[in-house]
Amino acid sequence: MDGKLLLRQAEALLENERNLIPNLANLSALIWERMDRLNWAGFYLTHGEELLLGPFQGKPACIHIPWRKGVCGTAAAKKETVIVPDVHEFPGHIACDSASRSEIVVPLVNRNGEVLGVLDIDSPFPARFSEEDAEVLEKLAQLIVTGCDWE
Repeated sequence: MDGKLLLRQAEALLENERNLIPNLANLSALIWERMDRLNWAGFYLTHGEELLLGPFQGKPACIHIPWRKGVCGTAAAKKETVIVPDVHEFPGHIACDSASRSEIVVPLVNRNGEVLGVLDIDSPFPARFSEEDAEVLEKLAQLIVTGCDWE
């Protein structure tokens, strides 16, 4: 993945538009098109004590994820990126798609330390995601947090 290109394209999509849902829809489509070997790319948004399904690309997904459950809930609770090389070895993994083998989840955290949601990306290949992917996606997460209206 060309991380610099992905970030430039994301900035262009966010330019002059602050509406959350269309921005997340476009960004999930961008990730889907620019990253290879994926079977799901999208967002879960904080809703009370859980994460609620947001815009995504891929097969239908779990709608509700309890805080601290699965990879998404863990990343949200820890406020840090979680890379899982083999989801079958992750305690409490929530299998929305049985074809998923690896996963990366990046929390969307505002400057007050509040978790607004997570960026969740799955792959049918084991060990698909790298630290380089994490760095690019963390920069993308900050673009999303600062480039969208969250109210």
